[in-house]
Amino acid sequence: MNKNRKPEYLVSLDVGTSKVAAMIGEVGANGVVQVVGLGVAPTRGLKKGVVINIDNTVDSIRRAVEAAELMANCRVRAAHVGITGTHIRSLNSVGVVPIRHREITARDVDAVIEAASAMAIPADQQILHVVPQEYVVDGQEGIQDPIGMSGVRLEAKVHMVTGTLSAAQNLYKCVERCGLTVERLVLQHLASADAVLSADERDLGICLVDIGGGTCDIAVFKGGSIRHTAVIPIAGDLVTSDIAVAFRTPAQHAEAIKLKYGCALPELVAHDAPIDVPGVGESPTRHLSRQMLAEVMRPRFEELFRYVRKELHRADVYELIAGGVVLTGGVAQTPGILELAEEVLEVGVRLGLPQDVSGIEEVSRSPAYSTGVGLLLFARQQRPFSGGGSGGGMRRLGGSDAGQLISRMKGWFKGNL
Repeated sequence: MNKNRKPEYLVSLDVGTSKVAAMIGEVGANGVVQVVGLGVAPTRGLKKGVVINIDNTVDSIRRAVEAAELMANCRVRAAHVGITGTHIRSLNSVGVVPIRHREITARDVDAVIEAASAMAIPADQQILHVVPQEYVVDGQEGIQDPIGMSGVRLEAKVHMVTGTLSAAQNLYKCVERCGLTVERLVLQHLASADAVLSADERDLGICLVDIGGGTCDIAVFKGGSIRHTAVIPIAGDLVTSDIAVAFRTPAQHAEAIKLKYGCALPELVAHDAPIDVPGVGESPTRHLSRQMLAEVMRPRFEELFRYVRKELHRADVYELIAGGVVLTGGVAQTPGILELAEEVLEVGVRLGLPQDVSGIEEVSRSPAYSTGVGLLLFARQQRPFSGGGSGGGMRRLGGSDAGQLISRMKGWFKGNL
């Protein structure tokens, strides 16, 4: 073994509605991703996962990336970037081709996937992913890798994900204005699934529900393959809005109250647990109970899970999730939300934490970083690591580079004090 082997580096950008999380990881000799840099910055430049203010989004990305660079002592050049939003569409498709030489080659597999992708999509949409579900050779179903098999007819069943061209272009523009190259746009729920789901769950049948600030992302797996994806425009921001209206307090205070005292089930909190609620403008601070807060939050979460169940029935995949539901995303940390989800969805529910990652302990203990970790794992799968060099995502800093980075970070801290 080469003891002087240099690690490979990966960079992920989770550009969400409420925060931007930049993550830098290195792949060690054992292939495990170790997170060596993490930067998080709040953002107000997105709504329901879509960029609505480029300048605000650029500023948030820049701050998150600079914080991650400082922690990892590196300079970021390129990243895998997550994308979601209500503009995301998905469908299942089938392609068929004849096998040229009676033995299936990689060219035949490429041809059948291309045939399955030849679907008419609206002019304002672009294909983000074409994920093979299974192959069929001369009527034999359930084949995962047909290369080398004999036959005359090859069929592929694929899951296609599309998004609006403008949403993708605006996201590209924001990242590139920060001096970065987008290596790949990745659907956030597919990335989160890579981070929190086990192979056994994917095989048995599982539904991932990633609840963020602006959207709730759904991904259903069965037989080891993706079967359905969807985006629901109900998430943490609407809960914050409900609290702001019910308690007559500004949105920033409502968000802080939700994070500190929030609970999805009123019966789990004490009747006399008090909360100080700042008023609007010159209005005085009021004292309300934590149970009142839970009674405001529960209806919105119930609505969210009813929509999830309705979507699973609409897509005819509810019967596929024998393994139940895995909740992840920042909102999944809300006390009582797992119990409420089980009550509404009528299946087993567990909390999804990032797996197969080491390094910064905060990352592996919080579902809020599932997408960022998943993007790193996705990048590891896509990039052919050579075992040497520093990879395309970043480079180590020299003395002058480090000085420039520290100067930039001083400006960042001044802007956040």
